[in-house]
Amino acid sequence: MRTALFFVLTAVAAGQTIGIDTHLDVAQRVLMEGVDLANRLKDGQVDIPRLREGGMNAPFFALWVPTFYKGSEAVRRTLDLRDAMQTLFDRHPDQIELAVTAADIERVTKSGKIAAVLSLEGGHQIDDDLAVLRMYQRMGIRAMTLTHFRNTNWADSSTDTPQHNGLTDFGKSVVREMNRIGVIVDVSHISDKTFYDALAVSSKPVIATHSSCRALTDMPRNMTDDMLKAVARNGGVVSINFFPSFVNAKDAEAGRRLIKKQNAMEPQVTGAALDAYARKVHLEGLRTMKPAFATIDDVVAHIDHAVKFAGIDHVGIGSDFDGIDSVPKGLEDIGKMPQLAAALRKKGYSEADIRKIWGGNVLRVFREVVGK
Repeated sequence: MRTALFFVLTAVAAGQTIGIDTHLDVAQRVLMEGVDLANRLKDGQVDIPRLREGGMNAPFFALWVPTFYKGSEAVRRTLDLRDAMQTLFDRHPDQIELAVTAADIERVTKSGKIAAVLSLEGGHQIDDDLAVLRMYQRMGIRAMTLTHFRNTNWADSSTDTPQHNGLTDFGKSVVREMNRIGVIVDVSHISDKTFYDALAVSSKPVIATHSSCRALTDMPRNMTDDMLKAVARNGGVVSINFFPSFVNAKDAEAGRRLIKKQNAMEPQVTGAALDAYARKVHLEGLRTMKPAFATIDDVVAHIDHAVKFAGIDHVGIGSDFDGIDSVPKGLEDIGKMPQLAAALRKKGYSEADIRKIWGGNVLRVFREVVGK
């Protein structure tokens, strides 16, 4: 453990390692709970002190809007989340800064600050309007999942009844526009058909920001071996999710129940009442951690499996921290990442391999899609 921690801290300090977790959900806490990430929080899995301890100095902060926000309400909620994150940046400019290019990520991390990348988790957040997508890009958002738990009007989700046979023509135009304006196509959450449609359309590498391996844990949110290979051919990255339901078969049923419960939510309210409903769901679902069978060894197994099928240049980290209601033993929060480095080293991974998984692979995609 001390060796792994030394590796992470000294490498980051020397500017050699950029740690990128491609999916953190703590923006919800910033908005709904008013937490200050500059402080070490008593609960949850993410704050700036623990990001530093874990060596994750360039994380993706997901601006997640539940699918029960529809149309313009989803856009409004996205803006609320973007505003909450800007408040954090403005309050602590000496600790965290928005990064919108690869050069930003390198410059900000070299200065010792956290380079914050902003992403969207659900294509419903553009309200079927490419102009909204373009405005998000101008606000600094650099990745978007095409769906969340439910289908959009133009793409099928992995956890909903198929409606479109993958991507519609408009959905394909969304992918093309994301390529054009430099927003990374995130293929987590989408159905298998949508996945292959997106890769057929995309001229740029994609990222599965928080998905694991279906061969090890049979969940539709996970990648099949053929999908892992397809991401590699595309030049993209699969970032392994830490949610116990996605990495340990004994936890899978709990995950299925959670998805079914969320998909059944249909509040018949708008505006402030809808926000209050979302806050209640958030506090009830995520502030009390549930027991799980998964351990750090399960996460290592999924990383190892992804490397075997996609290759060392196409695997990353996408923990889903602060968006999950249970955690693997040994990876209870983002500060425990040195333990993962130690476990990978024990498995035979070299320092160069770990640097690629830690963030080097994602930074390459970021540079290719978003720009230098």
